[in-house]
Amino acid sequence: MSTIRITKQFDFEAGHALFGYDGKCKNVHGHSYKLSVTVIGKPITDMDNVKCGMVIDFGDLKRIVKQEIVDKFDHATVFNKNTPHIELANELKARGHDVRLVDYQPTSEMMLIDFAAIINAKLPENIKLHSLRLQETGTSHAEWFASDQE
Repeated sequence: MSTIRITKQFDFEAGHALFGYDGKCKNVHGHSYKLSVTVIGKPITDMDNVKCGMVIDFGDLKRIVKQEIVDKFDHATVFNKNTPHIELANELKARGHDVRLVDYQPTSEMMLIDFAAIINAKLPENIKLHSLRLQETGTSHAEWFASDQE
């Protein structure tokens, strides 16, 4: 049976700031992110399986990414918890804002590394994460490929 790649795209809004950065992104600002998740596998051939012909049900992939990534990052402000931004994060939290503290600089590149680990842990054994693409602006994106990690 042929190997097939399946891609699903997700949109979320998030704010962040890059501590120590020498440009405008040191300021708190936001993006309309577009996350493309591509998995790879072989279509199910068991005619008795309701998912016959599918590598993975798009709905199942959507559920994983929505629960593990989108619902947690959408309309949140992301800060590196190991920087002085923790003070701002605590103030925002105290005022009812959704703040996500991570142990990395919240760049698109580092977010992809985080997302890959999270998604990989939730995929069925027969499905592999092939690639991720995180578009930060209309002209800028970062990509993660499983083949580059080996």
